[in-house]
Amino acid sequence: MQFALLATAVTAATVTELGAQQEFTNFVKTYNKEYPTDQVFHKYNVFKANLEMINAHDSSVGWTMGLNQFADLTWDEFSALYKGYKHRDTSYLRSKNLYVAPEGQVLAAAVDWQTKGAVTPVKDQGQCGSCWAFSTTGGVEGAVFLKTGKLTSLSEQQLVDCAGSTGNQGCNGGLMDDAFQYIIQNGGIGSEGSYPYTASDGSCKKVASVSTISSFTDISSGSEAALMSAVNNAPISIAIEADQSGFQFYTSGVFKGPCGKQLDHGVLLVGYGTDASNGDYWRVKNSWGTSWGDAGYIRIARGSDLCGIADAASFPVA
Repeated sequence: MQFALLATAVTAATVTELGAQQEFTNFVKTYNKEYPTDQVFHKYNVFKANLEMINAHDSSVGWTMGLNQFADLTWDEFSALYKGYKHRDTSYLRSKNLYVAPEGQVLAAAVDWQTKGAVTPVKDQGQCGSCWAFSTTGGVEGAVFLKTGKLTSLSEQQLVDCAGSTGNQGCNGGLMDDAFQYIIQNGGIGSEGSYPYTASDGSCKKVASVSTISSFTDISSGSEAALMSAVNNAPISIAIEADQSGFQFYTSGVFKGPCGKQLDHGVLLVGYGTDASNGDYWRVKNSWGTSWGDAGYIRIARGSDLCGIADAASFPVA
């Protein structure tokens, strides 16, 4: 990368400008960034604007922002590359199974399926709109673990390459219910090791299935009470609006928005709890790698269906 051009070309730098340049230099080294010469100034200016936004964020609201691997992307660039949930009417599937809370169920004060061993390590979808595939495998991995006691990392790439038959579009987006339907019709899904992730569309390959599901169940749209009941039983595949108001650079705390409900990102709900300082929250596993967020996770405020977290939730039955 021709970063040296940047340092020599900026001649009237203020302390703030020099500080931004140093931060950019560190960013480039930390994340091994390489840019064509004609893109260096654009990337620097985007980085600087993001740095200013992060520095202006008021952490007293209960959550923090920080630089990460996405700091050289505008929101539009980031949104186009790292989401991919395609919300649509799925009544032809959803009419079959709707979650009903178990009679007499006593809800736990807090739930975390990661600490219970039902959640695989955080993965990275890369520059592919395959979030729906990661949300799907997370749900299936958890369901199979709860049935068998064995946690197996499953293949998102198989879903990207093969699940078009049920309506998904690979790196151009998809839907978890459609992916569950594919797994049922296919007689299962292969392991991550047998069908590794490439972050790109490819030709469908046949591999042995290591995990199967018999059905999937949807949760009443907009009901956080039903979602809370369901996640007491298993991790839940959900969709949210990964709003530009902080999602790109979230690092810690309980995210409180503002955030809309135009669902555009599939993630995995692994539990909930209460923060002594910042209130009730949902704990969510993302697919943007461990250098994003709180080691790949985010806590989202609970109680107001923030970001549409309860609007398109479902889980598979192993």
